[in-house]
This record gives sequence, C-alpha cells and structure tokens, in this order.
Amino acid sequence: MGITELVAQMDRKFRIGCEPFILDKSTYLQIDNLGTILLQFYQAVNELYYLSVRGDYPDWIREYLDGGKTEQVIEYGRMRRFRNHLPFIIRPDLILTDEGLIISELDSVPGGFGLLAELSQYYHDAGFEIIGGRNGITENIKQAIQELSANADPVLAIIVSDESMDYLAEMKWVAKALTVCGLRTYTLKPEEIIFQEDGLYLESDHKLERIDVIYRFFELFDLKNIPKIDLILYAVRKQTVRITPPLKSFLEEKLLFALLHHPVLQDYWIQAMGVEGYQTLVNVMPQTWVMDPRPLPPHAVIPNLSLGTNPVTDWQQLKQATQRQRELVIKISGFSELSWGSRGVCIGHDVSSEVWADTIDTALNSFPEHPYILQRFCKGKRVSASYYDWLTKNPRSMQGRVRLCPYYLIHSNQAHLAGVLATVCPLDKKLIHGMTDAIMVPTMVE
Repeated sequence: MGITELVAQMDRKFRIGCEPFILDKSTYLQIDNLGTILLQFYQAVNELYYLSVRGDYPDWIREYLDGGKTEQVIEYGRMRRFRNHLPFIIRPDLILTDEGLIISELDSVPGGFGLLAELSQYYHDAGFEIIGGRNGITENIKQAIQELSANADPVLAIIVSDESMDYLAEMKWVAKALTVCGLRTYTLKPEEIIFQEDGLYLESDHKLERIDVIYRFFELFDLKNIPKIDLILYAVRKQTVRITPPLKSFLEEKLLFALLHHPVLQDYWIQAMGVEGYQTLVNVMPQTWVMDPRPLPPHAVIPNLSLGTNPVTDWQQLKQATQRQRELVIKISGFSELSWGSRGVCIGHDVSSEVWADTIDTALNSFPEHPYILQRFCKGKRVSASYYDWLTKNPRSMQGRVRLCPYYLIHSNQAHLAGVLATVCPLDKKLIHGMTDAIMVPTMVE
C-alpha cells in the first residue's frame, strides 16, 4: 500500500510528502549529538537561575528571567522540592542553512510529537526506515513517564487548555497510542480533573482512576484562565501528582539564547557544559540580545552588535539600519500569548522601516514586564521535496526551506532521539512553520 493511501484518512492541514525528508549522515549525527548538549544546557540554565537567586551570580540574570511573572509562578519555580526537575521532552527548531544547522528556538512544552508519531507509523508501514522507527515517540514517552512516576503502572493525564485546543485531536491520538503500547493515558480538559485530598483523579468507564503524572499542555502565562488550576497546583505542591514540564517559567524564555552569548557568563557555560558542548551551542544558537532599554555609560557598547563598522550603544540606532542591515528578528521572550507559534515575530528586512521602528519601540516599552530579544536572522537553504497532489493524483515537486524538529525524550539521565519532524515551506515564506502549503514528514538518513 502506498503512503498516500495510508494517510488518506488524515485531516489534511498540510501537504503529504511522497517520502520522508532525507538527511545526510553528517547532519543526522549532528542532530543525534545535539540532544546530550541541550540536556546539559537545560541543567546549566536551571542551576544558573538558582545561583542568581541565591546571590552567587549577578542579580540581573534572575531579574531578566523573572520579568513579568506572577508571584505564584515564581514561587513554584523556586520550590526546593522541584529543584532538579527538568522537561522530559526537549524540542529545538532547527533551520537547515547553507552554513549548517541553526537553532531558531527551543520548546520545552511542544506539540507536534503526536503528529510525528502518527506519521511515523504510516511511513514505516509504507517501507521507509525513518529516524526513531515506527514507535520511537510512544516507546520513549512510555519509558520517560514510568521513570518520573513512583507507580510501576502509572496513569498519565495530558491536560489541554482552551488556549491549546487546536492540539486536542493530536493529544487524543497520542493517548490512544500510548495506551496501546502499555502506558494508560488520557487526554483531558482541566475542568474534567477530579480533586480528592489524596490526589487528582479522572473518570474512565464510570470508575475513578488516580493520576500519577500530568503532561502540562498549557502555558504558565495562562494559569488564571485554567479551570481548577488551584486544585491542580495544590496537588503538585503536596507531591500527590508529578507534573511535566515542571512549573519553571525561566526554562521557557527565548532570552536563554542571549545568556549563552553573554561574555560575562562564558566561563560559567564552559564549566557547566565543557568547552566542546559550549562551542557547539554557540555555533548553532544565533547571536541574541535582550532589548533592555536602560542607558549605557558613554564608554560601553552592546557586545557584538554593530551597524556596518559602527558599534551599537543605543537601541534607537537600529531604527536607522538599512534593509540589508536589518537581517534581524525581534520577538517576545516568553510568558505571553505572543510567545509561541509565529505570533509576535518581526523579521527586519521583511518589513518597512516604519514597522521596524514601531516594533523596536514596542519591544523597549514592554521591558521589564515582557522582555523582547533581538536575534540574527538565519536564512534557510533551498531544498527539494515532493508531495502528493490530490487534484491531479500525481506527485509534485516543490522548492522550499526546511525546519527540522527533533524530539529528545529524557530518561535514564540521557536524551534519546525519538524522531525528527521536517516541515518544508515554500520559498516565499519567511517563517517556517506548519501551514496548508507546507510538506510535513518524518525524516530518514541518506
């Protein structure tokens, strides 16, 4: 049976690829190795935040990462009982450029793994040897959740908020697939949670099932809009349920890229990650700056930021940048409804000078409650892919740019590459993300 017949029943919100996206062996090995380095990075960020809170490192680190957060979110993020908790899924957005791989963002509350898991089954059954295999996502999630829980036969509840409702069908598919592979999993809306003093429960077949682990598919900025959140947080605090990703907003900020590139912190990163790990991340994470509007002394400059040969000493200088000099991106760092998807992103050379200037003002005026970052724009290389044209019933080729989303599942103190989702967008799209014109497929090694 061909791939088009296998996926014909899917709700086609994207183009169905005729084959997986093919990676050369070198790129695959780089992606595989990146999981270990990103796990080290999250561990180092986690420790750096607590060192700053304690006063052992500069206070501006904590100040940046706590900007705009509610007292409740800050409090939960600092609880000693959760100190070592990290996300169990790490997903970078990798852009394939002519110079190699670039990480445009890191997502520790990702969707898309259900889509990849479903596509992986279809493409595997069609005879392709894809990265992660047929059940790489589900088997690794199962192992990770079993390790997180004190129960030998845990119940996982995927809680999807109203704001994330576009992913509800995907998460329901994940729940069924995980249950088939031996992990009892349910997808719930927050209001369906049942609270009792000894823990959280859900109703299944007219019986109550106690929840051991919650996969939090909701954002921390949205807590006030989530039904029963106080009861959920109470159970988390009393440790009658484990929640992942942990309630640590500082691990979900885009400005982490700026901290990695900050010259004052170079020795810390090298000590925490090793020279090789640090250098690898510096090379794949584009130069990033926090758009902090506070004035600099006359002799100071913003490190490594210049217009032509002129160092930048004031963000207002960026308004005078030429279109070529505006190969930069401005986006909100986090803790906002604008911080995920393609919302709240301005690509400098793709907008008028007036829009660019207004975006700079918006970013500066939003500090410190909602810090923005400035980041080098990295153009994706031209790639070829083919998709099935449902009108002509024939394959059709397309030139585009690709985003690669590897899913690393954390268990046994290691990052396991469970699969890689490729999104190929037409050349006229500056932002590469899921859309009706995109081809979305698993990947395989050449």
